[in-house]
Order: sequence, then C-alpha cells, then structure tokens
Amino acid sequence: MTTFMTPLSTSDRPASMAAEKLPPSTHEFAHIIHRLEAGGAMLPDTPENLMQIIGIYKAYAVPMDFYWRDLLYIGERVFLQPLPFFKYFIPKEYMDLPNHYAGDTADLRIWRGGASAHPELVEFMEKGELKRKLPRLLHHWYHDRINMEFAEECMRAMLWHGRDMGYGKFDAFLDTDEYKQNCDRAIRAYFKRNPVMLGMYKLFPDMFYEQCRQSSYYANLGLFWEVMAPVFFEMSDLYDEGKLTSVPEAMNFLVNGIFAIAGRPIYHHVYVGDECFELIPKSKGFTWLYEAALPYVEAVFYRTAPFRGTKSYNAQAKQVPEDQKDFHYGVLYADKFPVGTAGIPPTLLAQDMLRFLPPYLEEYYQQYCRGEDDMLVQLAVTFQRSMYCVTSAVIQALRTALLYPLDDPNPQHLLANRQFFESQLDRFKRTESRIREIQSQDYR
Repeated sequence: MTTFMTPLSTSDRPASMAAEKLPPSTHEFAHIIHRLEAGGAMLPDTPENLMQIIGIYKAYAVPMDFYWRDLLYIGERVFLQPLPFFKYFIPKEYMDLPNHYAGDTADLRIWRGGASAHPELVEFMEKGELKRKLPRLLHHWYHDRINMEFAEECMRAMLWHGRDMGYGKFDAFLDTDEYKQNCDRAIRAYFKRNPVMLGMYKLFPDMFYEQCRQSSYYANLGLFWEVMAPVFFEMSDLYDEGKLTSVPEAMNFLVNGIFAIAGRPIYHHVYVGDECFELIPKSKGFTWLYEAALPYVEAVFYRTAPFRGTKSYNAQAKQVPEDQKDFHYGVLYADKFPVGTAGIPPTLLAQDMLRFLPPYLEEYYQQYCRGEDDMLVQLAVTFQRSMYCVTSAVIQALRTALLYPLDDPNPQHLLANRQFFESQLDRFKRTESRIREIQSQDYR
C-alpha cells in the first residue's frame, strides 16, 4: 500500500517569476492571471474562502460516497433492466465495497479513514432526516434520501458532450465494432431467459447499444468519484488539524492528487450472476485523467445544458447555442437563483450537502443567510467558489504537464505559460461567468 503525501505549500511565494521577467498582462483578468503565475488559484486566498471550500468539500464528499457506489452498481448490475425501479436501492455489498484510495487495503491511500461507506452516510441511510428507521421505500418516496438525480445529470452531460470534447479515446471506443461485440455478449447473457427482450434486441440493436453506452458512462463517473471522495475527506481532515491554511495549499493538494491518480484505469465490467463481461477491459489502457477527469470538468463545470424550465429549447427562440462547444451552463457559469429552484439537479445536490455540513460552515450560513430558506442558494454559491478552486487545480496541472514550471528562468517559457493561462481565462469573458463575482466576499 502506498500513502498519498500532502504537498508543500507555495502560498508564501512573494512574487511570480513571470512578474519579474514579463510585462504585466493586458488581459481582462490580468490580476487573476498574475495570481495563477504566482502559484495561486482563480479564487482569492482568504481565510473565509478557505473555510467555505473545505467545508463544502466535506459536505459534498459524504453524498459523493454514495454516488460513486450507486453509479457502479447501476453500471455493473442494473445494466439494461427495462424498469429499474430499485436502482437507487444499492445492496450492502456495494455499501461495503472497499474504496481503492482509503483504508488499509488501498492501492494508494489518500484518505486515512475507512474503505467502506462513510459513517455519516451509513447513519443517514438507516434513519434519514426523520431519524426513524422506516422501510427504505418510505424514505425514498418522502425524498428522505440521497438524490442520485444530480449524479445522473452529470453522467448524461458527459455522455452527450463526449464526442465533441476531444479528450481521450473512451467515447470513440463506444462506437467501435469491438465494443459492440462485447455488448452483444453481455446483452444476450443478461436477457437469456427473456425472449421478448431478445426479440426487441434483434429488431432494434442500436437502441440497446445506446443503453450500453450510457451504462459505460455510469461506470466512468463512478470510477472518477471513487477518487474524489477520499480526496475531499482528507482535505477536510487536514483543515481540521490546521495543516491546510490557504487556498493555494488546497489547490496544490488537488494538483498533486491529479498526478498521483492520473493513470488509474477506467473500465466497465458487467456482472450477470457470477459471470463478468468486460465491455471496456482494463487492457484498453483508458486512464482516469484523460477519460474521466478532463471530460468531467469540460462537460459538468463548463457545458452541461439548460435545466428544464430555465431556457427555451425552441430553435426560433435562440436561447440555446447551436454548437455544443458553446454551451455555458455548468457550475462555473450558474446563476444561483434558477439553481435554487425546486427539482433543479444542483438544488438536489445542495439538499444532499445541507445534511452533512461541518458545524463551522453551518454557523457561517446562520450568520449570513437571509433565513433558512436561503441556505440552499448560499450552498450553491459556496459550491461554485469551491469548483473554481478545483478548476484552478486542473489548469495548473495541465500547465505542469504541457508547459513549464512557474519559476522557469527562461522568459520565453514564462510567456508560453502566460499565453496558456490567458487562453484558459478567455472562456470566462462571457457575461454569464461568475469569475468576477467570486473575487468578492460579498457574493452571497
């Protein structure tokens, strides 16, 4: 077992090498670019920002510990169930499924906690907000449960935008004959006692293949979040211990995590009884960074799609861009008020996170919220801040992988870094971007 090490801080760097060797940037967000060049994040380094993002990471990680387990259960076991009424009712086997990045058996131990489901999640699953042990179906109907609808919306965004993002080879593989042959074997085994469904498959094979593709994205996102949950748990513990003291330190922890986990295999296995069918074998060499993390950031942080009832999909109304690459409805652009509407997936996430807030963040909201009804909106704003920190980590990780160190003595190398940062921040020039708002603590 390998233990993940906490990265060293760069928050005390007095000034960037670029500031000494290059003229000031003329970009609209020059002050943010200079901050990135100094090893910082798009989010300003303040104690309040640090407290908010770490608190929300903890509140996010607990439901995420359910999300990844249920996503894998759906992808591996529910698979092509025509009426998956109980797909959110995961068996104990998946609640106890060891996380590969926590516990004593971890491949790489990121979080020092246990490998099975988080204790707060287990307690909530048993009694819910009602604090009563009722049949699971009653908790489900009362919506006293983890809202998997948010996780499925993220999965659909990755599936829908997959072919247009240009990352990795995962999505392209889903159109190959090899993948279809793997699906064919799994489909025939899954419905071997159901002649009606086998007949449907013979008549409409592409419909079944498309469902297999969706199932593969369930597995993809589940394997992605299996990593992120222990990352956020460990960041929360380090903050509680006084070992994460700045926003750059939090960002650097994420950067180090990205590189440590980059090669984690992304695959999709389907289980029919005791038999395993490899729709996407590990031998294909698909990796966590290029096939899950980067597509997730692009599809969910930047693009997604307008939530139902917030925009018209009528072509004449022109409220939705014609090209998918121009979509800008992700968390980095979200308007907090529509997001606070009942039934909107981020609101369902906020409802999940509300149940697991650390005490210091709950006290913060009590101080600044406009009553209890405002708390979900404030959670959405904090979540937005935290995802700007995650996006900063992705940008810094890409710069590290593709370009040059921040303290490179060569001015041409520093100029290449700056051009990279400027190209990344060009995406935030849209009026819908919230990068301007998050620079101020008054954005609540």
